[in-house]
Amino acid sequence: MRHSLGRLVGAGGLLLAALLLTTAAAAQPGGNEGLSPTLANIKNTHVVRLGYRESSPPFSFLDQANRPIGYSLELCEAIVDEIGVEVDDSNLRIEYVKVTSDDRIPAVVQNKIDLECGSTTANAERGKQVAFSPLMFVAGTKLMVPKASTISGPTDLQGKTIVVTKGTTNEQAMHSVDKKFALGLKIITAADHEQSYQTLVDGKADAFATDDILLYGLIARHKSQDKFRVTGDYLSYDPYGIMFRKGEPQLTAVVERAFRKLGSNRDLVPLYNKWFVSRLPTGEKLNVAISPQLEDAFKVLDDTQGANN
Repeated sequence: MRHSLGRLVGAGGLLLAALLLTTAAAAQPGGNEGLSPTLANIKNTHVVRLGYRESSPPFSFLDQANRPIGYSLELCEAIVDEIGVEVDDSNLRIEYVKVTSDDRIPAVVQNKIDLECGSTTANAERGKQVAFSPLMFVAGTKLMVPKASTISGPTDLQGKTIVVTKGTTNEQAMHSVDKKFALGLKIITAADHEQSYQTLVDGKADAFATDDILLYGLIARHKSQDKFRVTGDYLSYDPYGIMFRKGEPQLTAVVERAFRKLGSNRDLVPLYNKWFVSRLPTGEKLNVAISPQLEDAFKVLDDTQGANN
């Protein structure tokens, strides 16, 4: 998959080429001198460790052979290619490391993974601990409920049991909604999105609250369109990003350069469509068109726009 994206990325524009040459020259003439800690470790080991999620389709999930796949992982693989340019190693090996919503931030901070390739909201609170790539998706908290449920918004949740996935911004959002509307909610947690979904299936909760795109993904994956629906207005705003270690400007520059290369080659929208509009390798089809906000964010990453104006 990494190599197919490499062909998709292609060569950058003149401006990008100049930037790459400048950065490579400034990095180090030999050894690891001048490389940031993460990049130096990658150069020494020839390995980039990608954190993946088991049940966050279409961002990061397992295919029928239990191999990690998804939109976020393909973006991370483009970053790996750019890291290879930076450390002068075109044969870096990828090691996939399973993470959960609860341990993904410690995995980055404690140097267990180099890039977290899941469905992680970039916010100011998390930004105190980790760094984030440019915007890769925009989502928000909504509710999954049984088809026959009368729940359509927060005011219908009075005294209800809500399941959320532990360590997510959705958990925080539901506590805020509970306090704002004095709902007396019983908020229970599960270890991952699959377990939260199963809690709803088993009738142990009245609703499952998480990002809308993840709810649509789970319904499609389980072919449960006749059993569950996604309802209500957004209860939070959740911009997604690839997570990596904070305090390494050189690594930040590599991540941003990878995104700008994708943006300048007009690869981001086709990549989005591959995972959100077309049929997934596992057979599901979400058919979720790109939002105007995300399309505008992708256009900002196109360095050729300025040259054409």
